[in-house]
Amino acid sequence: MSKKLQMGAKQANAAADTKSAAADSAVTASAIVASYDDQIRPLLDAVDRLRHLKVTQEGIQLPTIVVVGDQSSGKSSVLESLAGISLPRGQGICTRVPLVMWLQDDPSVDSPKLQLEYGSGRVVATTEAKVADAINAATAEIVGSGKGISDAPITLVVRKRGVPDLTLFDLPGITRVSVQGQPEDIYNLVTKIIMEYIAPKESIILNVLSATVDFPTCESIRMSQQVDRTGERTLAVVTKVDKAPEGLLEKVTMDDVNIGLGYVCVRNRIGDETYDQARVEEERLFKYHPLLSKIDKSMVGIPVLAQRLMQTQAGIIAKCLPDIVKQIKNCLSRSIVELDQMPQDLNNIADAVRVFFHNVKQVCNSLEKVLVRGKFDKYLYEREFHGTARIAEMLSGCKGHQPPQLPAPISVPSPAQEEGRDDRSGSSRPCQRRLGVRQGPCDELLKHSDNFPQMQSSCRSAVQSLMDKVRVRSAQHVKEVIAMELVGDYTANPDYMKTWAPSFTFVVDLQDRPCRSKPTKIILEGFGEVDVSHLRVHADLAGKAFDLRARLTAYWKSIVLRLVDGLALHVLLSVKLLVEKDLEEELGNELLANKLAVVEKMLAPSPSTGTKRERLKKSIVLLRQSKEVVANNMDRISAAGEV
Repeated sequence: MSKKLQMGAKQANAAADTKSAAADSAVTASAIVASYDDQIRPLLDAVDRLRHLKVTQEGIQLPTIVVVGDQSSGKSSVLESLAGISLPRGQGICTRVPLVMWLQDDPSVDSPKLQLEYGSGRVVATTEAKVADAINAATAEIVGSGKGISDAPITLVVRKRGVPDLTLFDLPGITRVSVQGQPEDIYNLVTKIIMEYIAPKESIILNVLSATVDFPTCESIRMSQQVDRTGERTLAVVTKVDKAPEGLLEKVTMDDVNIGLGYVCVRNRIGDETYDQARVEEERLFKYHPLLSKIDKSMVGIPVLAQRLMQTQAGIIAKCLPDIVKQIKNCLSRSIVELDQMPQDLNNIADAVRVFFHNVKQVCNSLEKVLVRGKFDKYLYEREFHGTARIAEMLSGCKGHQPPQLPAPISVPSPAQEEGRDDRSGSSRPCQRRLGVRQGPCDELLKHSDNFPQMQSSCRSAVQSLMDKVRVRSAQHVKEVIAMELVGDYTANPDYMKTWAPSFTFVVDLQDRPCRSKPTKIILEGFGEVDVSHLRVHADLAGKAFDLRARLTAYWKSIVLRLVDGLALHVLLSVKLLVEKDLEEELGNELLANKLAVVEKMLAPSPSTGTKRERLKKSIVLLRQSKEVVANNMDRISAAGEV
């Protein structure tokens, strides 16, 4: 009796220990689930919501798990095992468009909830029994009923109890030979799609390999190595292990192809097995098979694969999310600035008139800066806008065009003769052609009116008309200056006396010294060497003639200087009037002459402007929503990284 009591006590203790262990296990499992729900699940939901918002359209890459593999490697079977649903099957390429599988573990649903999203927001509800047909129908809508492929994705949302929280991108299988109905360049098309998805550093590559082939010969391995040479973001899944168990242990342990995230060997559903039956058979295979049982249990089974994928996904999200937040903020700031810089919506004539004259004012301010004040910081390397420097250069050229001495004949020309001569009026011609830096106002106005191309034609016409008026006014000014010179000889320039003074020395030398002791040639400042031997006999007359010549030569220098200075002041005054008064008046007259037709055109934005404005508005709304999605999850990143 005592033995029975002892045995009963032992059994009771064992039962108590079992219950305690079970309770501890339940507590641990509960803690893991709570940690997952509190820290990881919100991050996964945040990224999935960003993907649903299509934030990738703004150039922002999201962490993704991309499933690649050679044709018939078992990609679809792996995805079926993870999701517990049947996908399209058949010969050749079954996946003809990227299939985004969004798996959500939802204990609250009694039966699975499935829906397809594709095209421009189209949503189609389906069931487990009909999901394959629904995917085929959606694919046919996108790429046709043939065997072609497309990069337009289909999203399959699966809300089901017990599935892993994963988002997987299933891509077309790699094939080198096209079959009937497929494009001849099918390999290039598939490669292009795959490389676009696996190239971003945020992508995790799930490489599906068949145990029946040598891994180094797989095309999917070659592609993944091109973008992930070290394999740090590549995880390999080995299928069909029951068909080629020999040497598999060496393949997955030696790792000749740099699979940085390791291998997971799986057995997929065969025939009419249910997914639960398939998992039981998989467990038995890796437990009792003489070769496969030697593979470490951390490297076998669909449950292990699901857990590895969730951990990898959580890690990459925790790593990338801060940068995603930064990219969203930067894109949002750029879009807001770009929208602010666009022309405002004009609702009435008054708004258009106000914007019109605001642009005119900006033009005048810019021209005043470069033409009057000589500040070229805005156009450091655009020499044609350096107004004051160009005016000085042109006037210097005008002066250089004049002969250094009085042109012959020295007779005073009549007004009729003067109009057709180039000796005295020639100084004005280069300035007449280029007065006021002719292209400056027009080019500057067109720059400031880029936002309103409707007004550019009228503004260009007004500016050209204004410049024609300026040229006529300048030509008239030059004629008046010449006419003033013909009225009489007058100058108060002290240089006149300095130039004329050497003539006194010449006259004295010519008259006072005896002919035999006087040189036949003398050098005079401004005249050079002069032969005077034939003038000795007519000393009085020669002295008077030379005095007249000296006076005219000195006076000619004063005339040239007076013309150039006068033209310079005239140009500066014309430019000042242009930017302070004339341009605004001319544009105003153009506006009124056409009965406000210019501003009426401004009310209707150009198609490109309207399209751009709408695009920016939509982008700002999307980015603001995306910013809100990630804002509440930043505090979970560090915690998720430790899980």
